[in-house]
Amino acid sequence: MLILLAIGTMAGAAAFTHVHGLTVAHGQPDWIGWANAVAVELMAIYLGLEIRARRQDGRPVGLVGVLLIAFALLSLAAQVAEAEPPIWGWIVAAVPSLAFLALVKVVLSSAPTTPPAPEPDQPQGDWDDEPETAEPVPPAPVMPPASVAVLPPAAVVQPNRPEVVGIIR
Repeated sequence: MLILLAIGTMAGAAAFTHVHGLTVAHGQPDWIGWANAVAVELMAIYLGLEIRARRQDGRPVGLVGVLLIAFALLSLAAQVAEAEPPIWGWIVAAVPSLAFLALVKVVLSSAPTTPPAPEPDQPQGDWDDEPETAEPVPPAPVMPPASVAVLPPAAVVQPNRPEVVGIIR
């Protein structure tokens, strides 16, 4: 953790200083130079956090990703603009900004993510599994309502005693 803190502090300070220096060199007051440095460098951190939060929630990250790339390119442009013209000067000047962005990416991607909780009516199994098919339940036998008279077979009914239908003595 101490190594991450040291790298982040040094790379961030260098990136802030280059953005500040470029802003002041182009006619802006000193405080605006620091405001630009804070805006450019901290937006990259915030946008990284926002991308992680959106991915966890299943929301789109397209616009936030484009903004992250734009702010990273602004930071890199400030590093290169402050450097000496040969290619090695540009590469060396870009190292703090690249290190700072890489550190942010590593720290943000190493945080544990929790999968979204299943909805209450869904089982807690693996969502990629095929759904199990339930065996069909046979229909319940149809019973006549209690108010319907059940007539006995014709052989049981005595023709001379209709009042005792269905009663066997």
